[in-house]
Amino acid sequence: MPDPQELQRNYKEFLDLLPLTLALAGLPESERGKYFTEEQIEARTFTLKHAYKAARQAARDAINR
Repeated sequence: MPDPQELQRNYKEFLDLLPLTLALAGLPESERGKYFTEEQIEARTFTLKHAYKAARQAARDAINR
């Protein structure tokens, strides 16, 4: 089981990068009263995962400069 402090650090990093991640993903919100299909949710999840990786790398690059 991972160290609780490590989990908390990872969670904080995720929350800190969330605005950048969402901006990079560029996903539109659903229309009021309409829901995404399972396939659309999977595609959006894939996009968010890659946007998070890019946001994380951009933050690391900025810190190391």
